[in-house]
Amino acid sequence: MRHSASSKLRPVLITVGIIIVIIAIALGVIIRQAQARYQSTIYTGNSNTKVNPTKPLSILLLGVDTGADGRIDKGNSDTIMVVTINPKMKKTVITSIPRDTLAEMVGDQDTNVQKLNAAYNIGGSKMAKASVSQLLNVPINYYATINMGGLKQIVNAVGGVTITSPLNVSFDHVTVTKGKHHLNGTQALAYTRMRYQDPRGDYGRQLRQQQVMRAVLTKLAQTKTYSRYDQLLTSLKGNLQTDLSFDDLVGLATHDRANMKHIQSTQVVGLPAWINTSSYQILTTKTLQQTSNRLRTQLGLNTQTLSNMETKLNAANTVYDGKTNLNYDTQGLDKITYTDNTK
Repeated sequence: MRHSASSKLRPVLITVGIIIVIIAIALGVIIRQAQARYQSTIYTGNSNTKVNPTKPLSILLLGVDTGADGRIDKGNSDTIMVVTINPKMKKTVITSIPRDTLAEMVGDQDTNVQKLNAAYNIGGSKMAKASVSQLLNVPINYYATINMGGLKQIVNAVGGVTITSPLNVSFDHVTVTKGKHHLNGTQALAYTRMRYQDPRGDYGRQLRQQQVMRAVLTKLAQTKTYSRYDQLLTSLKGNLQTDLSFDDLVGLATHDRANMKHIQSTQVVGLPAWINTSSYQILTTKTLQQTSNRLRTQLGLNTQTLSNMETKLNAANTVYDGKTNLNYDTQGLDKITYTDNTK
């Protein structure tokens, strides 16, 4: 069994870039010259693939731990979110998944289970999409990755964001005290990266990441920020990659503007476990099933009984309870089979 290398520095949620671009298009402030720049520097997909903006879709948002502090390696996707958009329900749901979730790396030649955030490092966006899809039994239509270096530029491009911090945050020589603050890019980066001082751990950090996302979206809705969109698009160059084309975003903005007014956020919460001296989060079969049901319903799909590597491992670990017994066994993986129900 292989494990991802741990890092002292963790990324922030800066996957708001894709949503920012959608809103920018809806407001009609990106010109055709910007389209060419977007297609050449940000778009990674197949131009023959078109989004149908009248049907539900899902986007995997990944915050990659590169682009800051001199980090230029491929990186892990230490922020993982599934965004589901349903035009008929006029609702967008953002579901955060713990980065330390035990999951199978789908697409690897060998049976390989480790922390979910390693999927992007091992096999890029393709493996990340496949691994999350199988974990939750939902189709993942598109992806967007944005690195740590983009957050400072994005926040600065909208003139900073106003948030109310629930606690004192001190990280990377930046301190944000409990209460209301207007943060610049550097401050927002530190605010969303800190984890160890938060009694809620990574789950608390996810809430702060979602908080900054909402603050950016609110700022974009203000008329006085219209002139900043060119700076915003420039900030995304080299920091954002997605298989959603410029025309796809135009279609989404045109048909799904109401969805952006009804955004819900939720977290998938796991249980702690130790596997070969490494700390993991285990999603119980009940949690996996409930999450799968919610996402499939949001996507207009019938619910299905989940059967995958994770549910098989959960069934095999009869002693583990995530409370009094934290030891989780992943041995004998070659004897475990699963059924792919992601269609």
